[in-house]
Amino acid sequence: MEVLKSQIFSISENVRYVAIYVDNKLISGEKASLKNTSSSESDKYEELIVNPTLLKLVTQRGNIDCGGLDYVIIKYGSFFQFVVPINNGHLSVGIEPNADIMDLTNKILTIIKTSGS
Repeated sequence: MEVLKSQIFSISENVRYVAIYVDNKLISGEKASLKNTSSSESDKYEELIVNPTLLKLVTQRGNIDCGGLDYVIIKYGSFFQFVVPINNGHLSVGIEPNADIMDLTNKILTIIKTSGS
């Protein structure tokens, strides 16, 4: 998981935060000197409760008649949050608001595919 986290951070200066929650184990990290950050305690509960629940809801909806779920992009006031299911968990990436979100999404998905996650 640490390797995957490092790979995601390496794709762009616009990656603010990376969290991986797999098999009930959470690892996360954020870029130094961030502005407009949320608290680490808040981030922890987002990864343990909010994002797994969000993925469950939109996956179930997607499976009804939308062809499933690939990923979710949330636009908060200060950043984008990209959340994608991976084997036995999820990957969550905070991205600067001025970034090309689709370009970074494609790069993250490529890393996930090559890592086998």
